[in-house]
Amino acid sequence: MPRPLSVQLYTVRDQLVADREGTLRRLAGLGYGAVEAYDVLGDPKGLRRVVEDLGLTVSGTHAVQLLGPEPEHVLDAVRTLGTDVAIVPAGIPPEEFTSRDGLARTADRLNSLAALARRHGVRIGYHNHWWEIEPRFGGDEAEAPHAVDVLAGLLDPDVFLEIDTYWAAVGGADVPGLLRRLGDRVRALHLKDGPGTREDPNVAVGGGTMPVPEILAAAPDAWRIVEFDSCAGDADALFGELAASHAYLATLEAL
Repeated sequence: MPRPLSVQLYTVRDQLVADREGTLRRLAGLGYGAVEAYDVLGDPKGLRRVVEDLGLTVSGTHAVQLLGPEPEHVLDAVRTLGTDVAIVPAGIPPEEFTSRDGLARTADRLNSLAALARRHGVRIGYHNHWWEIEPRFGGDEAEAPHAVDVLAGLLDPDVFLEIDTYWAAVGGADVPGLLRRLGDRVRALHLKDGPGTREDPNVAVGGGTMPVPEILAAAPDAWRIVEFDSCAGDADALFGELAASHAYLATLEAL
């Protein structure tokens, strides 16, 4: 059975603060069948209850707190949310991705977390931005592997990657090619669209510069998660873009 299309709840962070249940209900009404949580420690029991009441699934969590002093507390919260997926979305200094020594330190850190997480029945992932893509190592610049390619080769097999396809493109990657190289290391995709710049707002998936059909074909088994870092306009405009994203992905049979 295909996985439901998910949405990263950071997209609706302001709306969740104002009305959590109403916001989640609205996402479900657009056809989204899953959510990816970003505030792991913010009432995981309550969030799980609302999500389950609405017939939604938690596809995974973003848990930057895993890099803090109490990762086991965070892993317990992840399980409370009803998922076994915890993704590190930030918190490692960007300069660590500019040298092989920094990449080795990063891999050691993630691998240590993976060993701890296994004891809690949780699998660890890492989520990229542009700074894990821009640095390249060895050979001709056009052919040299990106930092994330090198990192992937240093990671424990239990550590997966959630590739943010838009930030990968902003960082200079041929995204379908990157996904094909990483293969089954990629367990999830963040799907977003826009003009391909760091500063400008996102637009509905399918409405910008991203080669979405080619991206989906390059990682057919990865969980698809729609995300907006920002969106022009008010809340209604944002939900309109979320609806358009869902409709477009449905036409590609990505659900």
